[in-house]
Amino acid sequence: MRKLVAGDIMNKRVVTIRKDQTIEELARILINNKISGVPVVDEEKKILGIVTETDIIIKESNLPFPPSFNYTFIKYYDSYTKTTKEYFKTKVEEVMTKKIKTAKIDMPIEKVVNIMIHNDINRIPVVDNDNKLAGIITRTDIMQNMIKKNR
Repeated sequence: MRKLVAGDIMNKRVVTIRKDQTIEELARILINNKISGVPVVDEEKKILGIVTETDIIIKESNLPFPPSFNYTFIKYYDSYTKTTKEYFKTKVEEVMTKKIKTAKIDMPIEKVVNIMIHNDINRIPVVDNDNKLAGIITRTDIMQNMIKKNR
């Protein structure tokens, strides 16, 4: 029996963002798609980095966020301080993680899982032989595959 590889379980419909888009645009993409992170790609779909909701919150933790921070804050930030408004104009490239782990389409799932566990990451972009984004694997994808195997 053939071993599963990244290409077998990756999600091919990947939501992405460009490095010149703003944190406000990123927040809206994350909220509207109910996801917590996206790959940052160029015009040719080559991966430049990854950016997550944690990057929005942590990288600028000195902002005057309300005590009970939630998505309502992001959706309606107009009512908050000017400093926060200015922060949301920041370009994604300023907060994205540039050194990221990727998986090749033909990488065995076991290796993908090990990369995710040892690097404490929730998602791993999958690239083709030209290093262009082909898909993404999340921890949820791994769990769904485990359940599927046990049926």
